[in-house]
Amino acid sequence: VQLQASGGGLVQVGGSLRLSCAASPRTFDDYGVGWFRQAPGKEREFVAAISGDGSRTVYADSVKGRFTTSRDNVKKTMYLQMNSLEPEDTALYYCGARQSGWPRSIPGQEVNDYEYWGQGTLVTVSS
Repeated sequence: VQLQASGGGLVQVGGSLRLSCAASPRTFDDYGVGWFRQAPGKEREFVAAISGDGSRTVYADSVKGRFTTSRDNVKKTMYLQMNSLEPEDTALYYCGARQSGWPRSIPGQEVNDYEYWGQGTLVTVSS
């Protein structure tokens, strides 16, 4: 399974960005997917996750109400819409995936809960 994250960039405080994560598996809806981020000098932290069928989502408290994750299983792509960005959101953002036996299953919030990772895409929020 290969994941390709994109969409990062430089944005001002209060701005928006949409990240994409394109996946390779033939049956993408078999995989729950999630977003993590890693700021300089910090550990990778959970941001959001979505079930294989897109019906269930979960968010970190720090992004709840500002970020929205979604997926298009026909395009085999997952998205992270980020609004009201803050300097604290500056980080390298990663997408991860885990194969599940149930389409409504959401992966966990730990790095070890994921089997596959894409390369990161950098988001920089300037004040």
